[in-house]
This record gives sequence, structure tokens and C-alpha cells, in this order.
Amino acid sequence: MPRILLFNKPFGVLSQFRSSANRRGLGDFIAAPGLYPAGRLDAESEGLLVLTDDGRLQQRIANPRHKLLKRYWVQVEGIPDERALASLAKGVELADGMTRPCEVRRIEEPEGLWPRCPPIRARRSIPTSWVEIGLREGRNRQVRRMSARLGFPTLRLIRISIGPWRVSGLLPGAWREVPPILDPRAAEGCSA
Repeated sequence: MPRILLFNKPFGVLSQFRSSANRRGLGDFIAAPGLYPAGRLDAESEGLLVLTDDGRLQQRIANPRHKLLKRYWVQVEGIPDERALASLAKGVELADGMTRPCEVRRIEEPEGLWPRCPPIRARRSIPTSWVEIGLREGRNRQVRRMSARLGFPTLRLIRISIGPWRVSGLLPGAWREVPPILDPRAAEGCSA
């Protein structure tokens, strides 16, 4: 049976096991030979990474053609109105083409959210707000590019779920092993 680890990637950490000259990698937190991340989060993003030792499962999780739902909490500069949220939901034209429709809703600042280190920049004259976005594709820095295109730059990005797996209960830098799920799309409504 495949092994599956859930990891809450802190801000500034690379989605690879090797560290670089100025960035820590997954190996600084996890000593699990043979496990590899199923997908990536850029260094400035936080939240859930799923690691597995099963290449086929890794592809089912990471490859956008399988349309596994990935959900994010996004703190943006400004307060998007209903029109901006509807534009996000129906898709946004980016340099590499139109994004697929996605799930979008405005939320309050998530309860129990850990502080980011370093904290985001704050401007007294510009308010911030939170949005939850659910995508079934995974372009490079997609959420950041979508919000910026509509005039609401992303200040903080946290992936909270991938299919049936959730980051809940994991502080930044912590991980836990979970029972294997061979078909994550079929188990999307479950919670691991």
C-alpha cells in the first residue's frame, strides 16, 4: 500500500527536499526516504502538501487532467465586490489563456489561523480581505495571477485542502501520515 504524508508547508520553504543557499526544503522537516510531493506550492505560499511513495497516485493528485479540487484561503489587498468574485468564478484571461471556472466566496479571516513569519506588509490606507478559492487546475502561481489581474493582489496564500485531504490540525512545519486513498477524486467528500 502506498504511504501518504500530509505536510503544512511554512512560508519560505521550497516544495523539494533539498535546501538552497537561502531557503529551507522539505528535508529540513521530513526524514522519509522515497516520498515525493504530489504537486508544488511556491516558496511564498503556505499550507498543504501531500507526499507519497506511489508514482501513479502522485500523478492522480498533481496532474490537472484529473481535476482534483484544491482549495485555498487567499488574503488580498482591497475588498473584492460581487462583480469581481463573479469574474474570478467564471474564469480570468491570463497570459497563458483563460482559466477554468472555479469556486469563489468571500470569507472572514479564518479562525485559529497561525501567524505568518514574516508577517505580511500592512498599509493603513488599504484594507485587506479574505477569499476562499477552489480550483481544479494548477497553473504556475495561478491564484496570485488571477487576483492581480482583477486588481486585488494576493498578500497571503494558504492551501487548505487537496481532494479529500485537509491541513486542519497541522501547524506550519508539522506533518502526519494518513491511511492510503487510491482514488482521491472518489474520496473528495471525505476528510483525512
